[in-house]
Amino acid sequence: MNTRRCDLVVVGSGASGLAAAVTAASLGLSVIVIEKDSHVGGTSAWSGGWMWVPRNELAVAAGIVEDIDAPRQYLKHELGEGYNPALVEMFLEQAPRMVHFFRSETSVEFVAGNVIPDFHGKTPHAGLGGRSICAAPFDGRELGESIKRLRTPLDLISPFGMGIASGADFQAFLDASTKPAATWHVAKRFLRHFRDMLLHRRGLHLVNGNALVARLFKSANDLGVTILTDCPARQILTEDGRVTGVIAGDEHITAERGVVLAAGGFPHDPARHTELSPYTEHHSAAPPTNTGDGMRLGEAAGGVVSTDLSNSTAWAPVSLVPQDDGSIGRYPHLFERAKPGLIMVTPSGRRFANEANSYHDVMQALFAATPPGAQPQAWLICDQVFHNRYGLGRSRPFPFRIAPWLKNGYLKRGSTYAELASQCGIDAATFERTMANYNRHAQRGEDPEFGRGDTPYNRIQGEARHKPNPCIAPIRRGPFYAVKIVSGSLGTFAALKTDKHARVLRQDGAPVGGLWAVGNDMSSMMAGRYPAGGITLGPGMTFGFVAAHDAAGVPLDNNRS
Repeated sequence: MNTRRCDLVVVGSGASGLAAAVTAASLGLSVIVIEKDSHVGGTSAWSGGWMWVPRNELAVAAGIVEDIDAPRQYLKHELGEGYNPALVEMFLEQAPRMVHFFRSETSVEFVAGNVIPDFHGKTPHAGLGGRSICAAPFDGRELGESIKRLRTPLDLISPFGMGIASGADFQAFLDASTKPAATWHVAKRFLRHFRDMLLHRRGLHLVNGNALVARLFKSANDLGVTILTDCPARQILTEDGRVTGVIAGDEHITAERGVVLAAGGFPHDPARHTELSPYTEHHSAAPPTNTGDGMRLGEAAGGVVSTDLSNSTAWAPVSLVPQDDGSIGRYPHLFERAKPGLIMVTPSGRRFANEANSYHDVMQALFAATPPGAQPQAWLICDQVFHNRYGLGRSRPFPFRIAPWLKNGYLKRGSTYAELASQCGIDAATFERTMANYNRHAQRGEDPEFGRGDTPYNRIQGEARHKPNPCIAPIRRGPFYAVKIVSGSLGTFAALKTDKHARVLRQDGAPVGGLWAVGNDMSSMMAGRYPAGGITLGPGMTFGFVAAHDAAGVPLDNNRS
């Protein structure tokens, strides 16, 4: 067994773990990151890369200046009894400083999300913009040979492995068949991507979460952080009640300051799901290596896992995609639900939610509509016009071929509502009544049953040029299509309890010496609720920054921000 020594070990190479590693290295600590997978990036590298960071300096530069009490009050309303003043105050104070540090001291750069609203626009103090940022696109060539160690984008949602950024880039892909400028933009994107694939076996124009991880990875390399892949943590080392290192793979690593756990939570730990969730069926879109290792290490050292959150999991509607190799992919339905001309129904044939609400909220509604003892499931429904423009899940829009998805059963098709219902096992009579009622109101852009399009978040997720309601259009032109939805997730919320410095806590509330938890190994400060996009990565990056300062013994008010 190899023996290594350092100041700090970080378990996991997603954005939260790398944020802790980069910050600690910048503060003078020697850092080793260990990663179970063969590639760096974790769930973060597959994510949209958005971070919820109220009062960030990009917003301020654009003239969006708000008092700290505005996001504080929003969280008070949203989190209810789960509101933890110490964690919230630390986050709101340090998140803007985290952004400034990474922009000024590292290779990390962000783009503003100044028009992106919070999820729940009817909650007091909800933000209409200025609370979101995302990593700026990144040229993978800057990583040199390390690019081979970076996780590629999730293939299910990335055509030919090419990441597509939200905003203007994504809109150009939607408009490629109708607008010459968009066609040219998409053509250039594909030409560059295929050139990169030919020369480097992966795309090098990195966006979203892939760009965030790449920028952090480069920053870690620049600061001399050692990153070991194919190196799963097997045992936590302690001495006199204090964490002193880990055994990982064939490595015995002693860490003078301790260990930061950032192993991605437990999305693929069935036993933990059975313990913490009432829903036995669960299909996570997170990487399969996220099996709760960090949480088990923390418990072995004396930490405790939260069991009192409103939700243990960050739920999302997922469809199961048959793969050529016989495996099943998990496609997270994040963008098309708000577009005009799509609804969701249960097997009863009834709508159950405002489809344009957040992925987490839609799943909460599905759970409520599921009879006791049944597994949650629903169907996304659209017509030919919708599919031509947006596609439906893994079945991509024109000019991609639809036949393979019909053949393998992923996509269902019917020339009439009744035929589609028969294909899906949906109650046909109820479904036809649902469609008639929906279409009658949709032709006026209205949804009296669920209020689709009533909030800023709904509307920005819709089709801005579609009037009068960017989220509503009739579904009348057959053939009609459907994809089955099951309960899935983007990650987990329940994890190790920590204090405001991200120190793992024992049952009696005392911190475990030398042990911190961040990202999805830290019990969510949102208490199992989902008030805005980016409430995983924003706090994850921030508490990684906080934990590093605590490990280095550097007061946060003395940091260079």
